[in-house]
Amino acid sequence: MRIAVIGGGIGGLCLAHGLRKAGVDVAVYERELSRTDRLQGYRVHINPDGAAALRECLPAANWERFERSAGSGGNGFGFLDQRLRTLLVLDPEEEKHYSASRITLRQVLLDGLDVQFGRTFERYEPGDDIKLHFADGGVESCDLLVGADGIRSRVRQQYLPHAGTEKIGVTAIAGKLFLDDHDWVPRHLVDRAHTVIPTTRAGMFLAAHDGLGVTDEDDLLFDNVRPYLMWAYAAADMTVHDGQDLQAEVLRRITKWSPDLTRIVEASPPETISEWRLRSSKPISRWQPTNVTVLGDAIHAMTPMRGIGANIALKDARLLARCIAEGGDAIARYEKEMYDYGFAAVRDSLKAARQFADGGPVARTIFKTVLRAAQAVPALKRAMF
Repeated sequence: MRIAVIGGGIGGLCLAHGLRKAGVDVAVYERELSRTDRLQGYRVHINPDGAAALRECLPAANWERFERSAGSGGNGFGFLDQRLRTLLVLDPEEEKHYSASRITLRQVLLDGLDVQFGRTFERYEPGDDIKLHFADGGVESCDLLVGADGIRSRVRQQYLPHAGTEKIGVTAIAGKLFLDDHDWVPRHLVDRAHTVIPTTRAGMFLAAHDGLGVTDEDDLLFDNVRPYLMWAYAAADMTVHDGQDLQAEVLRRITKWSPDLTRIVEASPPETISEWRLRSSKPISRWQPTNVTVLGDAIHAMTPMRGIGANIALKDARLLARCIAEGGDAIARYEKEMYDYGFAAVRDSLKAARQFADGGPVARTIFKTVLRAAQAVPALKRAMF
């Protein structure tokens, strides 16, 4: 069986390794021109599920390189009010979490694969022998086509034209505060990730990342040498215009919050600050399986509020590689399971984003009361979380 993977992101490359391990003929086509074209400035949290998928699919040497290059992703989670008073602290998990540079992780995933760069996919002709058409005029063929080409997937647009993403009305502004220059940051903000729940219709997320000892690019946004605190402010009533001072906008909105939060945003280098307009996959009904399928953001793109998008893509890759290696109705088995957990994650992430950025004051007061009660009663906390 000849398998073509469109897209050289985290999910597509993990799948290619898993298929190669199983002795399957796989080709990866990537529109970027080289191994170093894709630059993304924040690290990705790899949870135990994502790590298990990488460990299973990657060759041993690649997995060892991943472990060497990834920092600690932190563990445990906390909820705070806007004055940084503790609402609830969740206990750390026993399994390890990782903080991985997206660019370094991509290099680990590319190692050992013969990816065809500069191949922009345009369309396919369905059939037992699928014909793939590329912008350079080239035509390739395969028995099974996998769209791993992200949120604007051209494979999905042709295969499932009714699917796609939609804006959810939430905008986020994120930045980095380098911790080696700012030892005044409260220790509990560095020890675990936190969600800040204010009384206003907004939210803030904070997560510290270890310094990895290497940098991806000569630019603060891509600096991995130094440890940093990543923060993200999100709100449903925020519209960002071209040329707008993002840092000033966040500072204006948190002026009555904790002075430490104001100082964190104020001290963050402006060149590390960026804006995201959040999108989420539309809910769709099940479809009939064929010899074309999709994974990751190409089918179930989700908001970043729960930090699981990359991990779900890795889960897809492991599942699809297993199903293909086992043979039989591989795509039907893969899509049945992927549909259930993938769109459940989309729904959970969307709900979290809306609660995070747009919950009303009454709902927020009730939620904070519940969190405080859970913190005070260990049995209740165990039952809830």
